[in-house]
Amino acid sequence: MVSIKKKVKKGRTYYYLRHTYREGGKVSAKEKYLGSELPKDMERIQKEFIFEIYSKKWLSKFEEIRKNYLKAVRETPKSEREKNMDVFSIRFTYDTQRIEGSTLSLRETANLIERGVSPGNKPIHDIKEAEAHQKIFKKMLFINKDLSQNLLLDWHRELLSDTKPDIAGKFRVSEVRISGSRFVPPTNLEVPVLMREFFSWYEKNRNKLNAVELAALVHLKLVTVHPFADGNGRISRLAMNFVLNKHGFPMLNIEYENRNSYYRDLERSQTKKDDSIFLMWFFRRYLKENGKK
Repeated sequence: MVSIKKKVKKGRTYYYLRHTYREGGKVSAKEKYLGSELPKDMERIQKEFIFEIYSKKWLSKFEEIRKNYLKAVRETPKSEREKNMDVFSIRFTYDTQRIEGSTLSLRETANLIERGVSPGNKPIHDIKEAEAHQKIFKKMLFINKDLSQNLLLDWHRELLSDTKPDIAGKFRVSEVRISGSRFVPPTNLEVPVLMREFFSWYEKNRNKLNAVELAALVHLKLVTVHPFADGNGRISRLAMNFVLNKHGFPMLNIEYENRNSYYRDLERSQTKKDDSIFLMWFFRRYLKENGKK
């Protein structure tokens, strides 16, 4: 709970933000000095204050997750590790494609990837793009170089070359709208500049931020720029997992069945221009998926 506290010292009034929370069976409190007058942008300050408190708590848990994951990787036989990764890649391919409108079921996706069996009653573009996504993901695991514009364009080209060759591997040349969303992406004329800004930001922060926060922001920033005519969500989620895997963290699958909260907080972050909204969602999801609360 966040409240504003007023303290009077030697006849002067000072304001503080105070947040009380329960931790380990005890009630703890954190305070932030606001000044002798209440700031006008209190809503923003309160959000940043809460995010700062919880992110510090979560970052230590992320490091614990990473250590446990790397230990498990070392102790798991190679064939079992490969099987586990195959299972994840199928589920990830199914969910990331399904979020974007694919009609393939999880079983159909598994049969397609594991056995090469194509469902006879489904659109060919759903089949082709699922196959392409799986190939990109598996190659992504062994890329030694860092995230770059050329890498994103290569992924996009491979994802859509069989189904939409006219836009594959290219930034969009027209304006786009996101169905069902209140967020309006930047114009196509802004895309080249925004992508340069994105990679400038990435270069400055790739070794500063915790990899979980970096991965979440990579996803959020890329999908907000919306650089492609199609495939933005899939490329952004690939980039997200590329960052996690590169830094030795377990990857994250955003499930189609739980997409509503994902859509909601992504859109809220975009429309309010407040990264912390999506970060809070991402952090909670990541901790839950890795057995932490």
